[in-house]
Amino acid sequence: MQDLGIALGLVMLLEGAVYALFPNQMIEMMRKLPDIPPASLRVMGIIGVMLGWLVIHLVRG
Repeated sequence: MQDLGIALGLVMLLEGAVYALFPNQMIEMMRKLPDIPPASLRVMGIIGVMLGWLVIHLVRG
């Protein structure tokens, strides 16, 4: 359970850092988001999940 808390904290830390460091770019990215086809978003999500799993697997290995 402690690992889950650490993982959630790291996600919030990284998300917050991106918004704090690049607020204008994040706004522009969100404006363009509706133009991206749902299939492309799904593929990007699947790739993100696979990369996340790979990182966890390598670190915890």
